[in-house]
Amino acid sequence: MKEVQYNGLTFEPYIEKERIAARVKELADQIKKDCEGKVPLFICVLNGAFPFAADLFRAVDMDAEITFIRLKSYEGMSSTGVVKEVIGLSENIKDRTVIIVEDIVDTGKTIHRLIEDLKKKEPAELKIATLLFKPEALVCDVKPDYVGFEIPKKFVIGFGLDLDGMARNLEDVYQLKENA
Repeated sequence: MKEVQYNGLTFEPYIEKERIAARVKELADQIKKDCEGKVPLFICVLNGAFPFAADLFRAVDMDAEITFIRLKSYEGMSSTGVVKEVIGLSENIKDRTVIIVEDIVDTGKTIHRLIEDLKKKEPAELKIATLLFKPEALVCDVKPDYVGFEIPKKFVIGFGLDLDGMARNLEDVYQLKENA
């Protein structure tokens, strides 16, 4: 893996695709165990969670459904602090086991807002699966149930995570390189 550049910024390799694939399999096994006898509904938060959700959903070897919702709270490299629902949920989730699939939980504002909205629809249970979790960045009381990797408060791209829409298709996760 080599460094990549976007918008004049340099990013260095951080988490390789093989480590991601192995961790996705572990998370899928745990979800399958936790949801035994249920038919969970995975809600993929677009656009960033798409690669993770696709891999996770395929790895969960059980009856399950998937749907998509689109929320936006980022511009450039920082959160706007305002969550806007762009594409809403059309499925009935009352009395269902719902697993929200996120690419990253950092401040927790986006997932907190989504949880509050979904609770109004009376699911049997709500769980959160996230590829990346930045506990140091949390400002909302949110605890993901399934975490791929805990990472420090650094800006990352790749495997669904973007910088102004670019870099989502990188197979690995990269972090912003510190200038020496």
